[in-house]
Amino acid sequence: MNTKYPFDPSLKNHAIIALGLALWIFLFLFFTEPMDVNEFSDIEKLIYLPLYGLIIAICYLCFMPLQTGLFRKSKSNWKIKHELLFLLSFTLLSMTIARLFYLCIIVPNEPNPYPLWYHTKSIFLPALTVILPILIIGRFAFGKYKNKKLEEQKIEIQGEGNYESLRLLLNDLICIQSSDNYVEVFYLDGNELKKSLIRNSLSKVSIAFPQLLKTHRSFIINPFHFKSWKTEKGKHFLMLSQSIEAPISKTYLVDVKAQLHSTTE
Repeated sequence: MNTKYPFDPSLKNHAIIALGLALWIFLFLFFTEPMDVNEFSDIEKLIYLPLYGLIIAICYLCFMPLQTGLFRKSKSNWKIKHELLFLLSFTLLSMTIARLFYLCIIVPNEPNPYPLWYHTKSIFLPALTVILPILIIGRFAFGKYKNKKLEEQKIEIQGEGNYESLRLLLNDLICIQSSDNYVEVFYLDGNELKKSLIRNSLSKVSIAFPQLLKTHRSFIINPFHFKSWKTEKGKHFLMLSQSIEAPISKTYLVDVKAQLHSTTE
C-alpha cells in the first residue's frame, strides 16, 4: 500500500481522461442498452445518454483539487493507497450522482423506479467492471509516461570506480561541496533536503555540468536555487534554497555576479 504508484499531476491530462470517460460511458450505454435504454427513442438516447457520461466526467474533475492537495501533502510521492482512496471516493460519488440523475431526470414521478439495491447490483456494478479498467489504465499510462519523461531529463553525478552515483533532476540539485576525496551533494527529494556523499572531485563534476556555477574552490551551485546576496565582515555569500549559504571567493566574485545577473533578469 505504501509502494510508489505512477502518477501524473497534470490537470490537462486528467481532463483528457475525463473526456475519454464521458465518451466511453456514452458508447457503453448506447450499445449495451441497460436500464431500459432500448425503450428510448433515438432522440432521447442522444439527449440522456451523453448526460450520464458528462456526469461521470464532472465527478472525476471535481476530485482534482483533492487529488492535487493529497499529492502535495504526500510530498509528491503518490502511492498505491492514494490511488485506491481516489478510485473508491470517485466511484461512490459517481454512483450517488448517477442514482439521483436516474430518479430526478430519467424517471421523475414514476411509481416503480428501480430499487437502490437492484440498481446497484444489476446496473452500477456491471458498468463499473467496464468503466473502472479504462480509468485505471488511463491514469496508469499517463503516470508511466510522465515517469519515463522525468527519467530522461535526469542528470547523473557519477562516483569513481564502483562507487554509487546519484540520478536526479537538475532543478532538484541545489549545490555541491568538496569534501576531501568526495563531493557532498545537496538536493531536494520532494520538499525535503537531502545530502549524498559521492567519491569524485569537484573539478570533474564542474566540467561534466557546465550549467552549474562555481563560487568557490570548494563550492558549485545551481543558479536555479539562488535567492539573495549576503555580505558579512567583508565576505560574500549566496543564499540558496533551504537556507543554504554558499561562499563566494574573490576569484569568482565578478563572474558569479555577471552570471547570476544574466539568469535573474
